Amino acid sequence: MNREVALKAVKENVKTENLIKHMLATEAIMRALAWRFKENEDEWGIAGLLHDIDIDLTNADMKIHGKPGAQMARELGASDAICHAILAHNQMLGEPCVSLLDKALFCTDPLTGLITAAALVRPDKKLAGVETKSIKKRFKEERFAAGANRAQIAACSEIGLDLDDFIALGLEAMKDVAANLGLA
Repeated sequence: MNREVALKAVKENVKTENLIKHMLATEAIMRALAWRFKENEDEWGIAGLLHDIDIDLTNADMKIHGKPGAQMARELGASDAICHAILAHNQMLGEPCVSLLDKALFCTDPLTGLITAAALVRPDKKLAGVETKSIKKRFKEERFAAGANRAQIAACSEIGLDLDDFIALGLEAMKDVAANLGLA
């Protein structure tokens, strides 16, 4: 499976532009993590890109979200590892995060929302001026980007990263694709 096929499928199945941007941000961070851990950057990136492909299909029903997505990914030619990561990123399915890929996608998913919110509160609404320390400060504010599950982000410790390093890596990865996210 290649990125072009995955991106085409995302655009055909996901109607919300902000959700597509979230998926692109997740892809960017997953690629950066793969590079850091000397894993397959394409595989990890595609897992990030496809992880929410079924949101519209499932009407965001978290009791089933991920199951159709994993099946859709499989039909597109995704590896078993990608399909499992898609299942495991939604805790409500009860599928455990086992592999490094699973764990990375799980903690990356909400990080994109926290970083995006940190950019959107800036007067220029751009990622360029956002710093890790400001995101870390906002991380402690429960009401800021309330949908960004802090415990899930903090699970970065399970992939061997402390919170500061994880946020810094995520921020830099998103800055690299800021134009695609509407944050440049």
